[in-house]
Amino acid sequence: MKESRSEFVDARGVRLHVRRWGSPDAPMLFMLHGWMDMSASFQFVVDALAGDWQVLAPDARGFGLSDWPVAQKGGGHYYFPDYLADLDVLLDQFARGVQVNLAGHSMGANVALLYAGVRPERVRRVVDLEGFGLPAARASQSPGRIAQWLDDLRAPPALRSYAGLDEVADRLIRTNPRLPLARARYLAQHWSREQSDGRFHLLADPQTINAELPDHFYSKLGFPPRITSPSFSVLQPSAWLRNRRQDRSGAACRKYRVRDVWMAQNRSRAKCLSRTFGQVRSIRLLISVRSSPTH
Repeated sequence: MKESRSEFVDARGVRLHVRRWGSPDAPMLFMLHGWMDMSASFQFVVDALAGDWQVLAPDARGFGLSDWPVAQKGGGHYYFPDYLADLDVLLDQFARGVQVNLAGHSMGANVALLYAGVRPERVRRVVDLEGFGLPAARASQSPGRIAQWLDDLRAPPALRSYAGLDEVADRLIRTNPRLPLARARYLAQHWSREQSDGRFHLLADPQTINAELPDHFYSKLGFPPRITSPSFSVLQPSAWLRNRRQDRSGAACRKYRVRDVWMAQNRSRAKCLSRTFGQVRSIRLLISVRSSPTH
């Protein structure tokens, strides 16, 4: 297992934790985790990367070892523009003046794609792991969703606690049955901490549950056509067919011009993606790996 080191960066008063692997003079790759996740989840991807890479993976605000501004300070929020601004600070800190490779999973992939459209001159390559837009919403739904957000500020949602790390590992395996037990136990150590009540609590601010703005806000930005860097997408075919309905992410996905698509289990599914996304010029793996990571 490749060893990582931790660094902390101040992003306008929010302390962000960054996990860093590899030599400082190696090619740089930023990896952004998904919702209710943390940077340590990329450990097994880093171990599988061929060649020498310098990988930097932040814990997003509200997750892991980064600050939780709502829970800790009683203010702030977790909107996607904040995640973009945090990424902007991190790139200025670690890669000022150079184009970067971005890879993200789920929420992190949405952040990567948004950023590639907002600041195309900063991005060299984009790797998208199952991140194709926020759930669809109509403008008429906004008042109700904002009212729900206000209610949750009064009575914050709670996350379940666990009796021990083995129970946390079991929770991870229920979510991903293909995750080996040894890896689940490793992730459990980074995903939770024992608190004063003797139970293990997830390292995530419960307020991140109710953080997103209705996606019509983002649809007005017009960012997808501005993505100029080669884009590479990895999807789990079963998850795509089960969850990505026409009236949800699929509608937003068609705005992206995906240049390179690799289907992890069935290459023929690229035809379906071609109809959904438009031009698909080639099917290839952008970052080669020695083995296929499980998580």
